Amino acid sequence: MRAQHTAHSLPAFPVYSCAFVASDQMVVGGGGGAAKTGIKNKLRLFNVSQDRQLKMLCEHELEKGEDAPMSIAAHPESRSFVCGINSSEERLEKGENENCRVFSINESGNAYARLIKGTTRGTLPSGALEDYQRVTVISPDGKFLAVAGERDLSLLAFPSLSPVAQSVHVPKGEIYDATFSSTHLVLATSLNLFVYALPKPPSEDGGEKSQKKKKGKQKGKGKEKEVPSRTPSQTPELRLVDTIDIPSVPGAPAQSVVTFRAARFHPSDYNTLFTAVNTVAPRARNSKTAKKQAYILKWKVDLSGEQNSAWSISVEGSRKAGEGGLTCFDVSPNGKLLAFGSSDYSLGILDSTTLSPLVSILKAHEFPITTIRFSPTSTLLVSGGVDNSIRIVTVPEKFAGQRKLL
Repeated sequence: MRAQHTAHSLPAFPVYSCAFVASDQMVVGGGGGAAKTGIKNKLRLFNVSQDRQLKMLCEHELEKGEDAPMSIAAHPESRSFVCGINSSEERLEKGENENCRVFSINESGNAYARLIKGTTRGTLPSGALEDYQRVTVISPDGKFLAVAGERDLSLLAFPSLSPVAQSVHVPKGEIYDATFSSTHLVLATSLNLFVYALPKPPSEDGGEKSQKKKKGKQKGKGKEKEVPSRTPSQTPELRLVDTIDIPSVPGAPAQSVVTFRAARFHPSDYNTLFTAVNTVAPRARNSKTAKKQAYILKWKVDLSGEQNSAWSISVEGSRKAGEGGLTCFDVSPNGKLLAFGSSDYSLGILDSTTLSPLVSILKAHEFPITTIRFSPTSTLLVSGGVDNSIRIVTVPEKFAGQRKLL
């Protein structure tokens, strides 16, 4: 189906990440990266109108030598967001990487806005110069934050960034995504889905809020004493509930190498999980390149037992998303639509119930799409790429006839 869409050129601003901080405002991260390209790394705040117009409200230039913002998650209720930005190479070599950063939006009327840097924390292994925060996800209740590099996951309290569990190291595969339900965290690596039970929120578990109250001087036996806050070594381990291997993918070429690329819970039905997988078929003798395809899998999650402690999952359906590898994925806030960006420069929208294709834009960008996000109202879809552009798509209110689930 045809959908109205508008491309916006952003000169000298390769786009790597974006997130909506309000129904009509979006923060975008981009720049030349850590390489000395002469292109500055920045965060920009835009107004996004329903008629697909884009107006920059303000920008925040990062310090010299810092990397581009590679991932962003927003919390519109608090007018804040978290992003992954590596510190300068000089600080990385000293083990001083403040990669996880909270920013808030300070507005004085409609004519002036600023991005204000807040709390920071280093979560990546010291000395991992090539690693970066590729995953940044805030839980639906706004209490947890999951951030991850190539092989290390940290679960933090939001917005304090205090650890609420010990970090997790994945010995094999690469981390690509994470998603929260009300009771579990699913970590998607290239080889597996790891399902963890969430601990109690910090405010209910003697966590950050309680520690702040306890920290400081307390009276006892005529003296005042210092009560330390909880140290990382005292944080509990995340309880691993299940490890899910890559399933067989109907329609994928025989002997294909299959990898997970993304995972998202349905926003209002945690019994439904969506994953995106990429397949690479064995290279034919007469071909110089291996054939790549992308698929969307829909899973049925069975939560039972006391406080949903039991867990089982099975594939309910699948749909081929296109030729070429999938690079980014999102679920609309109303839960009705799935969107993906591809290495073949295309983007598409699927029906979340049937997985039927609804919208396809074959050449949305000049290079593989790096980020894709629905607006909070599910009426707009925004994609970005390193071709220095953003494309805004109007999500149709009604769609033509849909094909059945495979």
